[in-house]
Amino acid sequence: MGRFRNVYLEIAAILAIMSLTLSFSSQAKEQTSGPPPTRRDDVVDVLHGVRISDPYRWLEDQNSPETRSWIEAQNSYTHSIIDRLPGRDHLSARLGQLMKIDNIEVPVERNGRYFFRERRADQDLFVIHMKQGAEGKDEVLIDPHPMSPDHTTSVTILDVTEDGNVLAYGVRRGGADEMEVHLMDVSQRRDLSDQLPKARYFGVSFKPDKSGLYYSMMGEDAPHVRYHALGTDAKQDAEIFGKGYGPQNIAVADVSEDGRYLVIQVLYGAAADKTDIFYQDLSKKAPIEPLVRDIDARFQANIGGDKIFLQTNWKAPNGRILAVDLHDPARERWREIVPETNSVMESFALAGGKLLVRYLHDVTSQVKVFGADGRPAGEVNFPTLGTVSEISGHWQGDEAFFGFSSFHVPLTIYRYALSSSSKSEWARLKVPLESENFELKQVWYESKDKTRVPMFLLHKKGLKLDGSNPTLMTAYGGFNVSYTPQFSATAVLWAEHGGVFAVPNLRGGGEFGEKWHRAGMQANKQNVFDDFLSAAQWLISNRYTNSSKLAIEGRSNGGLLMGAAITQRPDLFKAVICGYPLLDMLRYQDFLVAKFWVPEYGSAADPEQFKYIYAYSPYQHVEKTTKYPAIMFVSGDFDTRVAPLHARKMAALMQWATAGSSNPVLLHYDTKAGHSEGRPVNKQIEDVTDELSFLMWQLGMKP
Repeated sequence: MGRFRNVYLEIAAILAIMSLTLSFSSQAKEQTSGPPPTRRDDVVDVLHGVRISDPYRWLEDQNSPETRSWIEAQNSYTHSIIDRLPGRDHLSARLGQLMKIDNIEVPVERNGRYFFRERRADQDLFVIHMKQGAEGKDEVLIDPHPMSPDHTTSVTILDVTEDGNVLAYGVRRGGADEMEVHLMDVSQRRDLSDQLPKARYFGVSFKPDKSGLYYSMMGEDAPHVRYHALGTDAKQDAEIFGKGYGPQNIAVADVSEDGRYLVIQVLYGAAADKTDIFYQDLSKKAPIEPLVRDIDARFQANIGGDKIFLQTNWKAPNGRILAVDLHDPARERWREIVPETNSVMESFALAGGKLLVRYLHDVTSQVKVFGADGRPAGEVNFPTLGTVSEISGHWQGDEAFFGFSSFHVPLTIYRYALSSSSKSEWARLKVPLESENFELKQVWYESKDKTRVPMFLLHKKGLKLDGSNPTLMTAYGGFNVSYTPQFSATAVLWAEHGGVFAVPNLRGGGEFGEKWHRAGMQANKQNVFDDFLSAAQWLISNRYTNSSKLAIEGRSNGGLLMGAAITQRPDLFKAVICGYPLLDMLRYQDFLVAKFWVPEYGSAADPEQFKYIYAYSPYQHVEKTTKYPAIMFVSGDFDTRVAPLHARKMAALMQWATAGSSNPVLLHYDTKAGHSEGRPVNKQIEDVTDELSFLMWQLGMKP
């Protein structure tokens, strides 16, 4: 009887689960039929002769009592649905295994001291550590956990003096972009009295003699570079640069290792499609001189000795490096030392008197080493398709550090000796997964205009192409940002559940140089959306999935992509996560720091640019008669980069348009989090659990 009794128990359990699932589905459907009511106003603007309706303009006021009550009601509605979804405990537990690990970042070396951030498996936040010697004892310098009871205050390394004895670190509260700047006497383990007030900082750079530091920050309407003498009141800091620039500019100031030169780089917009370069000989107290000011191209400057090395796409869309002798900086004396190649030059760093150049070849990282004269001096090899993170080094040292990872391969930090061209592991993240069980491949597909676009696919080995695999596709497509394979707990968990994780490399990014970027910006922005929609159609045509099993996710500029995808082809997708998005593109430039992005998107204030922006702006293209996929909008009060009003207004509009639909429209709105770092790992796990539960529910997956 025991054997048969077990069978009966199993059948009873299955029937019970079916009953609970059916009951839940019925309750969820009932909930999705009635989101909180939202007042519609008859607000109409006339822009360049076109009437523009904006019924939820009132939700732009984040602090009004009515908006706050509306946010509270929306969050209650959202959690009444997602908190009851089955399998959440399993998802949360597995995400905890993948994310609650000992995590470490690439170190910065100064005078034999190694500074880095580390988050232990039992910690919520990254802590600033130091080692005396590369293999020395690990010492805690700054622990942010006591700074806030809910662990929403984070710290980051900004700069360290050449002798390794003074550390500048930022304190960010609640995920906002703004931070305070503090200074620590490392040997004494105590903070100095110097403190820079809360602001949006672009960089901090010490003078080697520790007499002071230069910092760049955003003012009300322009960037400013100021000098702070240590031991003085920051209110007395003199502004040394910034006049003549405006809210679309970003300024970054750096002092050379020997303290002789100050270099100021001015970026035009967040993508820095144009860069001005200035320099100053501090040893001679010379005036600030322009080096590059009349070239419409991108430049990145690093100083080694008396030379300034310029990475640029000037006359080289894939990038090249020029050397400029600061004793004779006339343009006709500039020398090309690293020429353009078929691979895209992403960035470079100086270490051991050499140049370490990071390339992208078919969207995977390569690192090549060159002498100061441009002669090839080696190449660094890696085990699979993946991404090299930032490179950290010293011109007068003999080592460099960099990290490497892929979607399913956790981060390894390597230490590279320039004198021997050898690399060794400095740290490796230990994550409980078997990478060999996954397959990562790159495919190519045609976009609407026949442009060939690559896409990464991660899934378990032995996947059957039967057209029914749950698929999660994410992308970015903008600001010259390259979306390369980096370790992702979401990607791993999705693949473990039999799904396909897909990342198409859309135009607008930097994967194939400046031509690729410009093919997806301003008047060409529709190419980005076409590339994404074509990727979805390729996945369906090649029997990876179907529209009822296809979910998409994107954030920030990728949130705009989500908005365009659901308003242009709502039939292609079943579920959407639209995070920290730009959606009302006719008004975006009027809020927070969005003027940084006008060079990328254009502005509706311009009558010609208005035409193409209006043609795709998601908020203006929601139609009540259309069946839209299930959508979760994600944002929060402390997003001081992309105004959360976009998510609020679009959620209200989509709920109105989908009234009575079985596909829910939810707003997941955090009153303490924002666009930047600051969420404790437990909160990150909670948020990802919410999002994956929502997607899996909609796609019929069983966590």
